[in-house]
Amino acid sequence: MLARLSRSLPFYYGWLIVAVVFVTMAIGVNARTAFSLLFPPILTEFGWERGVTAGAFSFGFLLSAFLSPTLGRLMDSRGPRVVMEFGVAATGAGLLLATLATEPWHVYATLGVLVGAGSVCLGYTGQALFLPAWFVRRRGLAMSIAFSGVGVGSIVMLPALQTLIEHSGWRAACWTLGLITLVLLAPLNLLLRRRPEDLGLQPDGDAAPGTAGAPVRRVNIVDAEWAAIDWTLARALRTARFWWIALGYFGGLFVWYAIQVHQTKYLVEAGFSATQAAWALGAVSLAGVPGQIALGHLSDRIGREIVWAIGCLGFALTAMALLMLEGRPSLPLLYAMVLVQGALGYGMTSVVGAIPAEIFEGKHYGSIFGTVMLAAISGGAAGPWLAGVLYDRTGSYAPVFWITIGVCAVSAFAIWRASPGRVRAVAGRLRA
Repeated sequence: MLARLSRSLPFYYGWLIVAVVFVTMAIGVNARTAFSLLFPPILTEFGWERGVTAGAFSFGFLLSAFLSPTLGRLMDSRGPRVVMEFGVAATGAGLLLATLATEPWHVYATLGVLVGAGSVCLGYTGQALFLPAWFVRRRGLAMSIAFSGVGVGSIVMLPALQTLIEHSGWRAACWTLGLITLVLLAPLNLLLRRRPEDLGLQPDGDAAPGTAGAPVRRVNIVDAEWAAIDWTLARALRTARFWWIALGYFGGLFVWYAIQVHQTKYLVEAGFSATQAAWALGAVSLAGVPGQIALGHLSDRIGREIVWAIGCLGFALTAMALLMLEGRPSLPLLYAMVLVQGALGYGMTSVVGAIPAEIFEGKHYGSIFGTVMLAAISGGAAGPWLAGVLYDRTGSYAPVFWITIGVCAVSAFAIWRASPGRVRAVAGRLRA
């Protein structure tokens, strides 16, 4: 069936892959994001410390970081269907089993470990392991469209989940989301393939070379000596570029999740209603939809480094807005925070796969990217944990917001030093 489908859609199968990724990320990533909504009622029910409870998210995130290199090797050897179906099973099981939680370790094992491990397969890490291979000229645009599913899923799912939590409790929300994950995503991800060549196709939906309508490809290599290397993980680890990417990605996910996990609780304590706080969480991702697509397309024209720096600026401005909101709830400032966080900050995702792909492109890319994401996910784990601990000790989120502003600057600088544009040019900078 897949072979017949690929023959009938020779120029569009890559965009079908994008559509599958769009839906998968709409559900899979938001299954993890929903922790921000589950966090307040879990605290209310059990009375645990914030650092302990938020630590479930961080622990799962940290554990999934160590899964990333194995995930990359599995992608290189078995392809995306195996990786994605594992993610579906783990995420669904974690959500369903969380309904039985009565102790902190139950939350750590379910919403932390299982959902964390599952969502790293279904989210940015898993999808960026294979999606860049389907596009070259339109890589930034394609990935930004696919990853914008997170925003659409957030604005649809998160307010609905908040309503369900208010009327039926957080356990009902977990049960519902777990069933949706299993029933919808398990069959859909059977359509995936690792490379267009596996179906006799070419990147960007082009016809095979030598056939009518096949475009003349312009080589985008800037550093021929670097691009000629058969990059293995061992070789990549011996380069400064690898460690600059690792530092940049650690910082990017640190600020992302330090803000995201605690944002709902922070806004409620600042004076907004629970509904307004849930709306803000969803609206950030909605604002990210046009922002991601626009910045992804822009990255194909001007380069990946600039777009990453724009994303860092978005999160720095978000932290400043949150600092200003403390004790002085203002809807205009809330709207501004939502806009810069979504439209600018979330633009990072449009280049998260493209940056290492253009530096370490090759048959071992999955292993290299999976190891890079070990650092990235470690940052995502450290952010929420540190924010919770600092709040428990100081009674304020202000210290961590100031820290995130500094981390944003470090992250932007690191990706500039990695310089993917000095290895391969984007389409907008190819010479005629």
